[in-house]
Amino acid sequence: MISSIPTAKANPYLAVFDLDETLIAADSASLWIAYLVEQGIAPASLLEEEQEMMKAYAKGEMDMDAYMAATLKPIAGMDYQALNTLVDDFIEKKIKPALYDDAIERIQWHKKRGDKVLIISATGEHLVKPIAAMIGADDAIAIKLEHINGILTGKTSGTLTYQHGKVIRMKAWLDEQDTQFKGSYGYSDSINDLPMLDAVDRPFAVNPDPALALHAQMNEWTIMDWRHENNILR
Repeated sequence: MISSIPTAKANPYLAVFDLDETLIAADSASLWIAYLVEQGIAPASLLEEEQEMMKAYAKGEMDMDAYMAATLKPIAGMDYQALNTLVDDFIEKKIKPALYDDAIERIQWHKKRGDKVLIISATGEHLVKPIAAMIGADDAIAIKLEHINGILTGKTSGTLTYQHGKVIRMKAWLDEQDTQFKGSYGYSDSINDLPMLDAVDRPFAVNPDPALALHAQMNEWTIMDWRHENNILR
C-alpha cells in the first residue's frame, strides 16, 4: 500500500485519478481517433477497428500493444510541434466539453486540502499530460511514445499503464518523489483499474462499470456517480 511509506505528520495525501469515463464523459483515445478522422489524418476505417478493440477493453481483455500500434499509426512520422498543435485544438473542442463538473470539484477539494493530484491513464502521454495540466493535476502518468530526434515512430516505450502496469509505473513514480505521502485515494470507473484501486488506501468506484460496481459493493467501497444530468461542463 502507498501509505506504508514512513511519513511525517504534516505530509500530504496522494489522490490518484483515472481519466477516461472517470473525469470525462468519454474515452479520450476514442475521441482522438474520431478527431484525426475529421481532420483527414486517419482513415475512417480506423474508427470501426478502434471500437472493436474497445469492446475487448470493456471485458478486461484488450491487447494494449495491438491497440496502441493501430491508433498511433496516423501520427507516425509527425514531429512534436505539429502534434502539440493538433492536441491543443483537440482538447479545446473535444475534451473541455466532456469534463464532469463533479470531477473538477473533487480535484479542487483535494487541492484545497494540500493533497497531490496524479492522473494515471492507459492512454498516450501526448493526450494525458496536457489534459492533466488543463484540469489542474500536479502530474500525470501515461503510455510513453517512442520518438527519434523528436519524430514519432508510432511505437510505445516502457511499461504500458494498463491494468497492473499502472501500479508498476505508479510505484516507480513514487520512488522519484521527494514527498512522502501519509495516505492515498484512488478513483476509477473500470475493472481494468482494480490493481490500482487495490494499491491505494481509500478506493472509490466512480461511474463504475458493472464488474467494478459489484466488486465495490462486495468490498464496501464508496461508489460515486458523476454521470447525472447536467453534470458536464459546457
